[in-house]
Amino acid sequence: MHLRPDITELQARARADLRMGVPVVLGLEGRFALVAAAETLGPQRLADIRSLPGQPVLAITARRAETLKARAYDAQAARVVIPESATCDWLRSLSDPADDLMHPMKGPLQTLREGDARLARAAITFCKAARLLPAALLLEIDAGPAFAAEHGLTWLDAGAAYPVLHTTSPMNEVVHARLPMTVSEAGRLHIYRPEDGGEEHYAVEIGSPPRDAPVLARLHSACFTGDILGSLKCDCGPQLRGALAQMGREGAGVLLYLNQEGRGIGLANKMRAYSLQDQGFDTVEANHRLGFEDDERDFRIGSEILKRMGFSQVRLMTNNPKKVAMMEAAGVKVTERVPLKVGQNPLNEAYLATKAAKSGHLL
Repeated sequence: MHLRPDITELQARARADLRMGVPVVLGLEGRFALVAAAETLGPQRLADIRSLPGQPVLAITARRAETLKARAYDAQAARVVIPESATCDWLRSLSDPADDLMHPMKGPLQTLREGDARLARAAITFCKAARLLPAALLLEIDAGPAFAAEHGLTWLDAGAAYPVLHTTSPMNEVVHARLPMTVSEAGRLHIYRPEDGGEEHYAVEIGSPPRDAPVLARLHSACFTGDILGSLKCDCGPQLRGALAQMGREGAGVLLYLNQEGRGIGLANKMRAYSLQDQGFDTVEANHRLGFEDDERDFRIGSEILKRMGFSQVRLMTNNPKKVAMMEAAGVKVTERVPLKVGQNPLNEAYLATKAAKSGHLL
């Protein structure tokens, strides 16, 4: 019996390949491209790709193209023509803004205007899904599935994958168990696992909140630096502890701990953003220079878990109005926004000011 992998398995395989520097083959409506993440591409792989017919390009986001002063003829992606002399270091210098201030003149860069940029967008999307810098070497090829089979590469139909990538995967509870905590001995931890093989997420339930009334709830995105290390660059740790403490005082609540580190860009890219902040950029500017949007998180995950737990109404602990709007749009009624103004210190004043001015946080 031959059990063919489904689209979610192929996506997981493609993410793993890109992280290891192995190219994948993407297809979209009869067009095919060999794709490799610029961050992990090695010299031999680059030489192998250049030996094939065609003109390879570097697909970067429109955000990154703006920083590089390169023309993006598409709202989401730019396709930079790769010169014959280009090396892996050159590709990474266009992808990673770490040395932008030391070497600001990367060009002049030629970008493609004609043709369809959808394969470039798909390549960037999969780099983001792999928590890599959103930049990919892309070479259009013929007979993509046959090429992938001949060279032992993962072949993925991007058209079939897109709906899965942009839809919140169903969440299934794996296990739950009693967890006494300092804020409340009546604690319980629920582990939820998405069907697409993505990160697990956690629900901390305090007490026994009724399912037919609004529950005090907090959607908290994982912050290794703030929650674990006590970083003073953000207010995440104090918000986490403050939310749990209030739930403990009230005797009931649900804190969702969502594994979306760094506003959804991953810890490595978050540290890249921190390095850029040390160069004088604010948190939004740093994300844009890396090629990301202000916020790449999917807050629908939180609403999915709450509904799985039987809650349809919440008193939401947040300073972010976008979370309120997202919950409402996802079918969870927000009866009250509960402010959570804690954790300000001299080292994060600028960060909080940026959240208020550019992201609309109510601080």
